[in-house]
Amino acid sequence: MLFVSFRAAVRPLSYLSPQLPRVARRLMSQYTLDSYLVTPAQLDSALQKNIHSRLSTAPRIIPLCATWFLPNDTSGRTGMDTFIAGRVPRARFFDLDAVKDPNSPYPHMLPSPEDFAKAMGQLGIRRDDSVVVYDSKELGIFSAPRVGWTLQVFGHSNVHLLNNFRLWCEEGYPVESGEPEAVEPVEYPVPELDVGKVVAFEQVKEIALEQGKEGAEEVQILDARSEGRWKGTEPEPRPGLSSGHIPHSISVPVSSLLDVKTKALLPSSDLQALFKFKGIDPSKPIISSCGTGVTAAVIDAALVEAGYPSEKKGLYDGSWTEWAQRVKPGEDLIQKVGG
Repeated sequence: MLFVSFRAAVRPLSYLSPQLPRVARRLMSQYTLDSYLVTPAQLDSALQKNIHSRLSTAPRIIPLCATWFLPNDTSGRTGMDTFIAGRVPRARFFDLDAVKDPNSPYPHMLPSPEDFAKAMGQLGIRRDDSVVVYDSKELGIFSAPRVGWTLQVFGHSNVHLLNNFRLWCEEGYPVESGEPEAVEPVEYPVPELDVGKVVAFEQVKEIALEQGKEGAEEVQILDARSEGRWKGTEPEPRPGLSSGHIPHSISVPVSSLLDVKTKALLPSSDLQALFKFKGIDPSKPIISSCGTGVTAAVIDAALVEAGYPSEKKGLYDGSWTEWAQRVKPGEDLIQKVGG
């Protein structure tokens, strides 16, 4: 199975033309973030140096709230509610339930390039802006990596992940609340989808059927759902959907990738140790999956932080919700522990 090389999450300053005025280069270096994962202190420092003016055409840092809750959330919370209650100053809100393929029966399939460009334009985000995606303080790292991954597969180079908003609040950085100011829409160019980062149902099915056979390439499928859902001993949050797992997949629950208290992504050394313990080989292709393709991106972000090669990673967009509805009885493609 071939995975197309992952483009760098952060565009280095070396890409700048030497002909650019020295002042412009200095302005850009003021707010450049050097890694995919950024701390609250790094984001706060960058935002203080950043220029936000209707007259300025310089690239900006845009905080992007990507809060999303499962459909069975016991408190009935919504991402927009938490965004209005408290957010990083000047943040915009990316609605995972709205920016998707409206014609798919599965919850969070990628939107068309045209719909993606329209959504980014309505958010007032330019192609050369640096976007820092973040989650809610209630859940910690959860849905923001999916939005960060979405921006990346559509070629938005300057994307970062805040680790995390709970720490931002606890460490006393500024928080806005109430209705946000209206943003001025922009024209965002229609991008091309990097298909090498997106894995389809047919590809996963072929891997599941061929895995273990002589001559078949070994592909590691990592599942971010809870271990109980993976085993088939806990129900899925969507009524009527069988739990269980894709044959040969490995259970890597999101909770195991996060600090117990802060819900921030673990340090790279801890992530490396966890993936090694799970037997995940960096030299072999990896597919991340979950319930609807949202928390699969947490695994993807953790692999980046752990130093796993990007050219061998892909994300199963439809994930378990698609898998459990499309595999046929008798194919033995939904497995349960002890089943």
